[in-house]
Amino acid sequence: MNILTLINALPGAAAQGLIWGIMAIGVYLTFRILDVADLTVDGTMCTGGAVCVMMLMSGHSVWVSMLAATGAGMLAGLATGIFHTFMGIPAILAGILTQLGLYSANLKIMGKANQAVNGNKFDLLVSLRNVKNVPFYQNTIFIVAIFIVVLIAILYWFFGTELGCSLRATGCNPNMSRAQGINTDVCKVLGLMISNGLVALSSALLAQYQGFADVNMGRGAIVIGLAAVIIGEAIFGKIFRNFALRLLSVAFGSILYYLVLQTVIWMGIDTDLLKMLSALVVAVFLAVPYWKAKYFSKPVKRGGNK
Repeated sequence: MNILTLINALPGAAAQGLIWGIMAIGVYLTFRILDVADLTVDGTMCTGGAVCVMMLMSGHSVWVSMLAATGAGMLAGLATGIFHTFMGIPAILAGILTQLGLYSANLKIMGKANQAVNGNKFDLLVSLRNVKNVPFYQNTIFIVAIFIVVLIAILYWFFGTELGCSLRATGCNPNMSRAQGINTDVCKVLGLMISNGLVALSSALLAQYQGFADVNMGRGAIVIGLAAVIIGEAIFGKIFRNFALRLLSVAFGSILYYLVLQTVIWMGIDTDLLKMLSALVVAVFLAVPYWKAKYFSKPVKRGGNK
């Protein structure tokens, strides 16, 4: 095992981690803010890339293509929200239904299972080739980092508004929110739309970065998103108390996930086992708070002083 091979691969892993970090922020909004397990992500993670690639191939600019991809993701979130609120389907089943429908929709958007976009022919915003040996303002890591900072600033502002506070209240206590006159159904739909819009934006960047969109590119995306959220909270949770910093910790968690993943690949572990390893990591990190409360917390002393 040559250590130089690992060092050369780390910038690419960091760039990919940043791109997936945008998706992880979208997962954080539903998982932590809305308290909803949204499985639409696995379908939306392909939809954004598919729409972006096809828009580029149709002659549109990269900015218009990414905006269209984000809009397509928000429509997917809207579909899940309608299934959940208007039709009364449990959130997890609503996400599965939308994800299932998106598979066919993604095939129709691309016309086949995958579509490639050549960086020499199209003016792409990010690319795998722009990770090293390019000016810093063209570097993929720098560009995606700017994206994350701007997105966190916008989300921090939004969740400080009356509508954003209503959305957070809906996730904390829907019954009390309804008692205060908040339309929780609208808040849930809006939260799902914002989340899936971010996921689709991440997918659009990923399709440009890797040079193609594939119908299976979103498979297991929810596991990666949850891994980034859990790792970020476990490592930076005690340090980052501010809402904006918590969002930033999710992006850091995604970067760490891909750096560890690259190290595992460098060590020669069978790549067919990576998904299973990711699932185990998420399971362990999710179980830690439960184990800590059950086995390591001090028992509560009942009764007053005698």
